[in-house]
Amino acid sequence: MLSALRQAIFLFLLAASAAWATHLWHPRAPALYLVQEPLRDDEVSMKVIHDRWQDKVLWIDARIQEQYDAEHIPGAVLLNEQHFEDQLFVLLDTFQSNTKPIIIYCNAAKCDASRKILERLKMTLPIENAFVLKGGWKAWKQEGKKE
Repeated sequence: MLSALRQAIFLFLLAASAAWATHLWHPRAPALYLVQEPLRDDEVSMKVIHDRWQDKVLWIDARIQEQYDAEHIPGAVLLNEQHFEDQLFVLLDTFQSNTKPIIIYCNAAKCDASRKILERLKMTLPIENAFVLKGGWKAWKQEGKKE
Protein backbone atom coordinates (compact mmCIF):
# COMPACT_ATOMS: atom_id res chain seq x y z
CA MET A 1 0.00 0.00 0.00
CA LEU A 2 2.77 2.42 0.94
CA SER A 3 4.65 1.54 -2.26
CA ALA A 4 1.58 2.31 -4.41
CA LEU A 5 1.16 5.68 -2.68
CA ARG A 6 4.82 6.54 -3.32
CA GLN A 7 4.44 5.59 -6.97
CA ALA A 8 1.32 7.74 -7.28
CA ILE A 9 3.08 10.73 -5.70
CA PHE A 10 6.11 10.21 -7.92
CA LEU A 11 3.93 10.06 -11.07
CA PHE A 12 2.03 13.17 -9.96
CA LEU A 13 5.26 15.12 -9.41
CA LEU A 14 6.66 13.93 -12.73
CA ALA A 15 3.50 14.98 -14.59
CA ALA A 16 3.39 18.35 -12.79
CA SER A 17 7.05 19.00 -13.66
CA ALA A 18 6.44 18.18 -17.32
CA ALA A 19 3.36 20.45 -17.40
CA TRP A 20 5.25 23.33 -15.79
CA ALA A 21 8.19 22.94 -18.19
CA THR A 22 5.80 22.92 -21.15
CA HIS A 23 4.15 26.10 -19.87
CA LEU A 24 7.49 27.85 -19.42
CA TRP A 25 8.82 27.09 -22.89
CA HIS A 26 5.68 26.96 -25.03
CA PRO A 27 5.59 30.02 -27.37
CA ARG A 28 1.86 30.59 -26.87
CA ALA A 29 1.33 29.45 -23.29
CA PRO A 30 -1.66 30.99 -21.51
CA ALA A 31 -1.15 33.22 -18.50
CA LEU A 32 -1.53 31.46 -15.16
CA TYR A 33 -2.75 34.60 -13.45
CA LEU A 34 -4.88 37.59 -14.35
CA VAL A 35 -2.19 40.17 -15.01
CA GLN A 36 -2.48 42.32 -18.13
CA GLU A 37 0.37 41.69 -20.53
CA PRO A 38 1.96 44.87 -21.88
CA LEU A 39 0.95 45.95 -25.37
CA ARG A 40 3.28 45.07 -28.22
CA ASP A 41 4.42 47.86 -30.54
CA ASP A 42 1.79 46.90 -33.12
CA GLU A 43 -1.10 46.45 -30.64
CA VAL A 44 -3.71 48.74 -29.15
CA SER A 45 -6.29 48.18 -26.45
CA MET A 46 -9.91 49.29 -26.40
CA LYS A 47 -8.91 51.92 -23.82
CA VAL A 48 -6.35 53.41 -26.21
CA ILE A 49 -8.91 53.44 -29.01
CA HIS A 50 -11.42 55.24 -26.76
CA ASP A 51 -8.92 57.70 -25.24
CA ARG A 52 -6.66 58.53 -28.19
CA TRP A 53 -9.04 58.34 -31.14
CA GLN A 54 -12.51 58.58 -29.54
CA ASP A 55 -13.45 55.36 -31.39
CA LYS A 56 -12.94 57.04 -34.79
CA VAL A 57 -10.99 54.26 -36.50
CA LEU A 58 -11.25 52.06 -39.57
CA TRP A 59 -12.07 48.56 -38.33
CA ILE A 60 -10.83 45.57 -40.33
CA ASP A 61 -12.31 42.18 -39.54
CA ALA A 62 -9.74 39.43 -40.23
CA ARG A 63 -12.12 36.57 -39.43
CA ILE A 64 -13.73 34.24 -41.95
CA GLN A 65 -16.72 35.37 -44.03
CA GLU A 66 -19.26 33.36 -42.00
CA GLN A 67 -18.19 34.96 -38.72
CA TYR A 68 -18.23 38.42 -40.29
CA ASP A 69 -21.70 37.81 -41.72
CA ALA A 70 -23.01 36.57 -38.37
CA GLU A 71 -21.78 39.63 -36.43
CA HIS A 72 -19.07 42.28 -36.72
CA ILE A 73 -18.18 45.71 -35.42
CA PRO A 74 -20.47 48.28 -37.09
CA GLY A 75 -18.66 49.83 -40.04
CA ALA A 76 -15.95 47.14 -40.12
CA VAL A 77 -14.75 45.88 -43.49
CA LEU A 78 -13.80 42.27 -44.15
CA LEU A 79 -10.20 41.50 -45.09
CA ASN A 80 -9.04 37.97 -44.31
CA GLU A 81 -6.27 35.61 -45.32
CA GLN A 82 -8.52 33.34 -47.38
CA HIS A 83 -9.50 36.06 -49.91
CA PHE A 84 -6.93 38.77 -49.23
CA GLU A 85 -6.18 39.82 -52.82
CA ASP A 86 -9.83 39.97 -53.95
CA GLN A 87 -11.00 41.79 -50.83
CA LEU A 88 -8.07 44.21 -50.93
CA PHE A 89 -8.85 45.11 -54.53
CA VAL A 90 -12.44 45.97 -53.55
CA LEU A 91 -11.17 48.06 -50.58
CA LEU A 92 -8.42 50.01 -52.38
CA ASP A 93 -10.48 53.21 -52.55
CA THR A 94 -11.29 52.90 -48.85
CA PHE A 95 -7.62 52.60 -47.94
CA GLN A 96 -6.53 55.41 -50.26
CA SER A 97 -9.05 57.88 -48.84
CA ASN A 98 -8.70 56.75 -45.22
CA THR A 99 -7.25 59.21 -42.70
CA LYS A 100 -8.20 57.27 -39.56
CA PRO A 101 -6.07 54.73 -37.70
CA ILE A 102 -6.62 51.17 -38.92
CA ILE A 103 -7.48 48.57 -36.28
CA ILE A 104 -7.48 44.90 -37.24
CA TYR A 105 -9.20 42.27 -35.15
CA CYS A 106 -9.82 38.54 -35.25
CA ASN A 107 -11.45 36.02 -32.92
CA ALA A 108 -9.39 35.91 -29.75
CA ALA A 109 -6.55 37.36 -27.76
CA LYS A 110 -3.95 35.02 -29.24
CA CYS A 111 -5.36 35.02 -32.78
CA ASP A 112 -2.63 35.40 -35.41
CA ALA A 113 -4.90 36.24 -38.36
CA SER A 114 -5.02 39.96 -37.52
CA ARG A 115 -1.24 40.17 -37.25
CA LYS A 116 -0.83 38.39 -40.60
CA ILE A 117 -3.28 40.80 -42.25
CA LEU A 118 -1.38 43.74 -40.74
CA GLU A 119 1.91 42.43 -42.13
CA ARG A 120 0.43 41.83 -45.59
CA LEU A 121 -1.17 45.28 -45.64
CA LYS A 122 2.12 46.94 -44.75
CA MET A 123 3.90 44.99 -47.49
CA THR A 124 1.23 45.88 -50.05
CA LEU A 125 0.20 49.46 -49.24
CA PRO A 126 1.99 52.48 -47.80
CA ILE A 127 0.18 52.46 -44.45
CA GLU A 128 1.71 53.45 -41.15
CA ASN A 129 -1.07 54.00 -38.64
CA ALA A 130 -2.32 50.40 -38.37
CA PHE A 131 -2.59 48.21 -35.30
CA VAL A 132 -3.89 44.88 -34.00
CA LEU A 133 -6.65 45.00 -31.38
CA LYS A 134 -5.37 43.28 -28.25
CA GLY A 135 -7.96 40.73 -27.25
CA GLY A 136 -9.61 40.74 -30.66
CA TRP A 137 -13.35 40.39 -31.18
CA LYS A 138 -13.87 39.35 -27.54
CA ALA A 139 -12.27 42.58 -26.28
CA TRP A 140 -14.64 44.65 -28.42
CA LYS A 141 -17.63 42.59 -27.27
CA GLN A 142 -16.66 43.16 -23.62
CA GLU A 143 -15.52 46.79 -23.70
CA GLY A 144 -16.40 48.47 -26.95
CA LYS A 145 -19.91 47.39 -27.86
CA LYS A 146 -22.26 50.31 -27.40
CA GLU A 147 -25.26 49.26 -29.45
